Amino acid sequence: MTINEPHLSESNGLSRRRFLAVGAATLPALTLGTSRPAFAATVQTAGVAPAALVGFDNVMKTYIVERGISCAQLAITKNGKLVLARAYRYSDDPAVPTFTPISLFRIASLSKHITAVAIMRLAQDGKLSLGASVATLLGLPTTADPRLANVTVWRLLQHTGGWDRDISGDYLYMDHTISRSLGVSLPITRDHIIQYACGRPLDFAPGSRYAYSNYGYMLLGMIVEKASGMAYESYVKQKILAPVAISRMRLGRTLKEQAAPGEIVYESAQTSRTVTDASGTMVPAPYGGFSMENRGPGGGWLASAVDLVRFARILDAPGTVLNATSIGRMVAKPEIGVTESGSWYGAGLWVRQVTGHLNTWHSGGLPGTYTYTARLQDGFTYAALFNRNEESGSLDFDVLSPRMNAQIGKVTTWPTTDLFPRYP
Repeated sequence: MTINEPHLSESNGLSRRRFLAVGAATLPALTLGTSRPAFAATVQTAGVAPAALVGFDNVMKTYIVERGISCAQLAITKNGKLVLARAYRYSDDPAVPTFTPISLFRIASLSKHITAVAIMRLAQDGKLSLGASVATLLGLPTTADPRLANVTVWRLLQHTGGWDRDISGDYLYMDHTISRSLGVSLPITRDHIIQYACGRPLDFAPGSRYAYSNYGYMLLGMIVEKASGMAYESYVKQKILAPVAISRMRLGRTLKEQAAPGEIVYESAQTSRTVTDASGTMVPAPYGGFSMENRGPGGGWLASAVDLVRFARILDAPGTVLNATSIGRMVAKPEIGVTESGSWYGAGLWVRQVTGHLNTWHSGGLPGTYTYTARLQDGFTYAALFNRNEESGSLDFDVLSPRMNAQIGKVTTWPTTDLFPRYP
């Protein structure tokens, strides 16, 4: 059976077009034209791809050759077992190092469901009410718009809080504007972003409609800190990741020289003025064109594809991280109902009801990063990561999901060997 779960471009934390649109308004020096690396004659691979799953392997090879992507990963689980773990390298450039299925990528907006799980765990432990006012929890002023008092934790999770980046811009990509407006030096902090945002009215009444909000997930990260009494990253590592044996994941940093051990190199044709200081220096967009530190809860995590499919098992059944009630909350329908296609945005994930199962998926994009993960019926879960995002406008990155889905029904016998022990 072919499973046609759609790839929804609005689930990107910041799509290629949105970054260019935001950049046009707030990063006027953005240019194109950085040279591309030399590409190898064939795609080099590392890791395990059983013969029965060669179709998925071929999808990835074709996909990166078509788009000139030098580094990628794919991990697949079937009924909770890791059955494919693969790294792909398509370059002869020595600056693109050989890497493995557990090397780290910026996962962009796939970070959102990690933050959502942390919020659900705090609610599960009685440390947070999902119906609580965010303004009350964080002490946010409501002078500019009294409706801010009606923004709840639920509404942040489901992107119905009242901020629309198509109207007011994405506050997490307005570093230069916020710096000038507040009269503060770069780099700006989360507190500066909040000060700027709270000085402006909301774009719509909270709970009345959907509008994707990176700012809302930044606030959720601060709520994790407030409710737990711990730093956001420390809480996630200790309470969410450690119980499911994930040790490599961490928050990423902005600059190339701050890369984590085992982190891949990001490629982009975009350049922009640095957000790290007021020098106006032009930098490659992945390394200083935006703040990874401020993106943290909504787009700042590093992970491998193996880490992500291991993390996905948290939602497969009640366990050490979430109980059945909390898992149900992760996929609950928002107060605004479902889309025309029957899908809805739950807590950090898109959701669709199919026969006997709730499919979930999400994508993410930054300059130098494109990511996608899906949990589908029949116990099939996958994560695919790339070190380049769509930029030219001529390449349709949305074809990944249907190509992967088309291979599912072609598998006649699924491997039974669990590869997770190879990648502790």
